[in-house]
Amino acid sequence: MRFWLGVVQRNHVEKGSALRIVQTNHGAKAGILRMQPGDGLVFYSPKTAHPEGAPLREFTAIGTIAEGDIWQATDGDFRPWRRAVDYDTAAHATPIAPLLDVLEFTRGNSNWGFQLRRGNLELSQHDFDVIAREMGSATVRE
Repeated sequence: MRFWLGVVQRNHVEKGSALRIVQTNHGAKAGILRMQPGDGLVFYSPKTAHPEGAPLREFTAIGTIAEGDIWQATDGDFRPWRRAVDYDTAAHATPIAPLLDVLEFTRGNSNWGFQLRRGNLELSQHDFDVIAREMGSATVRE
């Protein structure tokens, strides 16, 4: 079991959670290909919308990768790769600021935001569980 952080603006997270899918890095295949059923997934949204949204800096959705394979969707000329997610709809958004000294991927790292530019990164179970608890999610694995 692995844990993933997707970096996506809130309006795209809301669309994905309504569709019960994950899509990262503008629909690239590589990121979601690494995700497997049962893995934990949390989204961090630096802004409310792309490209001109207001700063947000919150974890905005959390869930578990669902059974099934990835697929390529068709949205006009856009052909993003996706996979199904069971989102915890009872979880609530939570700001990252109070967690900066607690999370392994941010603690002691004044440039923590730079690594988020990749759009998709693996989290430790510790970090996933801390975020899940703060979001009021039942996906905590401890």
